[in-house]
Amino acid sequence: MRPIFAGTAELTEVPAVAVVIDVMRAFTVAAWAFAGGAEKIVFVDSLAQALDLKAGHPGWLAFQDGPPVPGFDLANSPAMLGSLDVQGRTVVQKTTAGTVGALAVADAQVLLCASFVVAESTASFLRQRQPDEVTFVITGRDGRAEEDMACAQYIAAKVTAPAVDAAPFLGRARNSAAAEDLAEGVRRGYRGIHPQDVELCLEADRFPFAMTAAWEDPGMVLRPVAVPRTW
Repeated sequence: MRPIFAGTAELTEVPAVAVVIDVMRAFTVAAWAFAGGAEKIVFVDSLAQALDLKAGHPGWLAFQDGPPVPGFDLANSPAMLGSLDVQGRTVVQKTTAGTVGALAVADAQVLLCASFVVAESTASFLRQRQPDEVTFVITGRDGRAEEDMACAQYIAAKVTAPAVDAAPFLGRARNSAAAEDLAEGVRRGYRGIHPQDVELCLEADRFPFAMTAAWEDPGMVLRPVAVPRTW
């Protein structure tokens, strides 16, 4: 498998197989939501669209990043997600990096969204499919987010070397600008950030599912897919 690493803005065509990475925090939150029993996650282009979908579907939840926004149920914090009952529910998600990257490659033949918590399952999914080429979309900081690149390179390495040590990759993420920004937000008391967010984003290989996205009503929908270990 030949890995290609590219920022969202660097994509010149839709790849056949894409893995969209957002470690801090969109696709970590998505994974924790599925672990809590959420049925599916719908990606949208705007906050207004998210609220419209929520209003039209009683019982749906809406997640966004940044400080809390009226009408939304969560500000993209994996730690704060624990206070919500997501069992059997649909989540509408709009973020500035992760969902944008996913929608940019929405027409890929195979589309996965990933973070460290689903890295092993994502690698196992790719190992089973054996694609010749995989494009890893680095969504944070205009394609330069160190935590996203570290996660992408970890997944790519695990496809061919399943026992690769996660520690060096997690160390890069722990020392990234995104991790420091979250820590600074905690120190300043910013709303929408929890002191445990970074640690929850760095629990490598926690969940036994990958996350695949495809077009279905009412748009681009992300679902968990159980993936047995292949080594």
